[in-house]
Amino acid sequence: MKKKILIAITLILFLTNQGIHSFCFDSLNATFKIKPLPYAYNALEPYIDKETMVLHHDKHYQAYVDKLNIAIEKYPQFSKSTLEDLLKNLDSLPEEIALTVKNNAGGAYNHGFFFDIMSNENSSPSGKLLKSINSTFGDLDTFKNEFKKSSLNVFGSGWTWLISDPNGKLSIINTSNQDSPITLNLTPIIGLDLWEHAYYLKYQNKRNEYIDNWFNVINWNKASENYSSVDQ
Repeated sequence: MKKKILIAITLILFLTNQGIHSFCFDSLNATFKIKPLPYAYNALEPYIDKETMVLHHDKHYQAYVDKLNIAIEKYPQFSKSTLEDLLKNLDSLPEEIALTVKNNAGGAYNHGFFFDIMSNENSSPSGKLLKSINSTFGDLDTFKNEFKKSSLNVFGSGWTWLISDPNGKLSIINTSNQDSPITLNLTPIIGLDLWEHAYYLKYQNKRNEYIDNWFNVINWNKASENYSSVDQ
């Protein structure tokens, strides 16, 4: 009963915060659309619960996309742009929409990336990615410890990423709010959403448990693809 009440309160607060315009927007004819979840809502249980996945994907992710589409409605020159185009060229945006696009294109990109980097199929780092993790951090366990330490240092809302620079060098970085590594000309390999909406229904204030369990659902095959895309 307490869990159902918490879910209901969280949804009400979210809807109030987003404003009704997000849900009146004609998403069928929108420039940007959310990507379908690549697995069932309950596929990541027991690590990430179904209720969180429904709220996170269908409401939060959708709201970022809707707000982005509203922001660029008056600027048809961006109708053919990709999220990457927008985030890599923030300085070229009209001042009126620059911050809104940064926040919401970032939210759309980051969430699409986040859902794709998880899977209910067991996998492990391999090949070039594993070799680079070992050479950079020593071994996989040390990498996980460093990643968790960085995640716990995120104050408020943000993300922790394993990224590659253009030369293939790996490092762990944090970004605030919905800032994205691609704005910095960095390639995200894996990324962890540390906004409370990503874990609070199940973990409440136990961010450390959320991080530990998230390692069980990383799609390392996708991570290897991301790393292979870097020109080295």
